Amino acid sequence: MPLRSAHWLRAAVLLVSGLAAGPLVAQTDWPGRPVRIIVTFSAGGAADFTARVVGERLSDLWKQPVVVENRIGAGGNIGVEAVQRSTPDGHTLLLASSAQPINVALYSKLPFDLFRDFASIALVTVSPMALAVNPRVKASTLREYTELVRASPGKMSYATCGVATSHHFAFELYKFEAKLSALHIPYRGCAAAVSDAAGGQIDTVMSSLNTLLPHQATGRLRVLAITARNRSASSPEIPTFRESGVPELKGYESSVYYGFMAPAATPRTVIGRIESDLRAVMGQPEVGKRLATAGMEVAFVPGKEMAAILRSDADQIRRIVEFAGIKPE
Repeated sequence: MPLRSAHWLRAAVLLVSGLAAGPLVAQTDWPGRPVRIIVTFSAGGAADFTARVVGERLSDLWKQPVVVENRIGAGGNIGVEAVQRSTPDGHTLLLASSAQPINVALYSKLPFDLFRDFASIALVTVSPMALAVNPRVKASTLREYTELVRASPGKMSYATCGVATSHHFAFELYKFEAKLSALHIPYRGCAAAVSDAAGGQIDTVMSSLNTLLPHQATGRLRVLAITARNRSASSPEIPTFRESGVPELKGYESSVYYGFMAPAATPRTVIGRIESDLRAVMGQPEVGKRLATAGMEVAFVPGKEMAAILRSDADQIRRIVEFAGIKPE
């Protein structure tokens, strides 16, 4: 999830600048057959796009087909369980996301242990989120918006892409840090939430940045700030929450990220090979350009740091779940 993993985006910037470097692992006869990437979201979204773009390049390196398989349901847990039950030989991988630590915090019982049953390989992409308002809202900055919410506790409402989504938690983190009260209006998907905000049915929306920018270009929405630690390369003019001038938000950070995991018993040499090859793929300029067309950015973070991020986010989300009384649908 997003949330405040203070070290990871900084590490990603350093790593992206030198992706071609790094130690090579010993070659093995892996892969000996096609590799499956299980995606816990439906086709067409950012997770699916990440898996397909990266999978194409991995297929070129491995000289084997890389097949993307969408396994949706139960908040993504069906797909995660399918990987956990697969043969731990590196031929079945999970396209993990910020949804995984959310589920760890949200569900009291899961058929797997994310930290015991899986090995983190690498984070590869990040999709910035942003807060936007309808132009009728008398706020041109996040600081002004925060003052409006404080002046009318519990009266302002905001839309997100759904209950217990990264976007929901990003706004709840904002409320938690700034000690605000506002009413959550969950939608089933980002498109409907953004459309209603642009149409004036609701004043505020938290969504992926790429879904908001077309409406800002037409003047139907005003994007106030992005949730990531650093400004987006695609829209550097938009400030971050940290830059808002609201003292309570100086450490705020929340992002949607995607990366790869495998069953924990997968041989270390295979895990190392996949991490090294992901590093090489994410360093290809063409990959960065393709991801940018979908509003995403390369953010390579190796497995050890990825595991720390997932644990940190799960701990933080537990606090938000308790604060906001969030329940899974």
